[in-house]
Amino acid sequence: MGEKQKSQQNRKTTIPPYMKAVSGSIGGIVEACCLQPIDVIKTRLQLDRSGTYKGIFHCGSTVSRTEGVRALWKGLTPFATHLTLKYALRMGSNAVLQTAFKDSETGKLSNQGRMIAGFGAGVLEALVIVTPFEVVKIRLQQQKGLSPELLRYKGPVHCARMIVREEGLLGLWAGAAPTVMRNGTNQAAMFTAKNAFDVILWKKHEEDGKVLQPWQSMISGFLAGIAGPVCTGPFDVVKTRLMAQSRSGGDLKYKGMFHAIRTIFAEEGLHALWKGLLPRLMRIPPGQAIMWAVADQVTGLYERRHIHNATL
Repeated sequence: MGEKQKSQQNRKTTIPPYMKAVSGSIGGIVEACCLQPIDVIKTRLQLDRSGTYKGIFHCGSTVSRTEGVRALWKGLTPFATHLTLKYALRMGSNAVLQTAFKDSETGKLSNQGRMIAGFGAGVLEALVIVTPFEVVKIRLQQQKGLSPELLRYKGPVHCARMIVREEGLLGLWAGAAPTVMRNGTNQAAMFTAKNAFDVILWKKHEEDGKVLQPWQSMISGFLAGIAGPVCTGPFDVVKTRLMAQSRSGGDLKYKGMFHAIRTIFAEEGLHALWKGLLPRLMRIPPGQAIMWAVADQVTGLYERRHIHNATL
């Protein structure tokens, strides 16, 4: 087979970025509906400076008892929308960046290239989608009470409009710096680890025509989702604190990412920078397991119908 034929075959056996984006968005919808309560608990724990909540289960039971079970799904609309768009952008942009970093002769992608592509996808999603959606979500989640008429923000659209009116458009990008650091590092680790676990555990290589069973994808996704929260805990806590504070109320407690880290460390101790880690570990690895189980099946269906048949 000539070089031209090999090149044509390689192009045929590549999953297009739009299919990666579609698979990620479908996975994001399923993940959001399943795991929203864990995210609400994580946010409440990270914002708790007075020790109101004694732990994950106490926080969940307190919210349910005092505000109703539905309160555990506060912020679901922006969260589900944000996850759907985030995963579409993440998976699509990562596919584009991976293609750019592949060796032009062999078509292979190095681990270094995979990490850079993942970091780039994380930075892009953080700036375009994650930060404004999470600002709205966190403002909604931090509200306590049962009566809608007593709440400052009546819903995601009302919340976004109030933030823009009172704090300016940039108010929707509060906490952008730690969000970029968190998401970039997370995605660099996640894409690299997911590929590594697929190869080590199941002998599955990208676009080799083999489709993992959903339980196999869940195991690989779960394991790949563990490292990020541990490494990026301080960025996540700082992000939450910066997003939660309103710029319309006078002097800000936290002036920026580094000031917030120093202040939290001085006032609450080193362990406070990892507040909410356990609920993050309860949410992110299972979330990645769910997302990858769905995404791998969607891309697997494309592989079976198009790529595998094209190479027969």
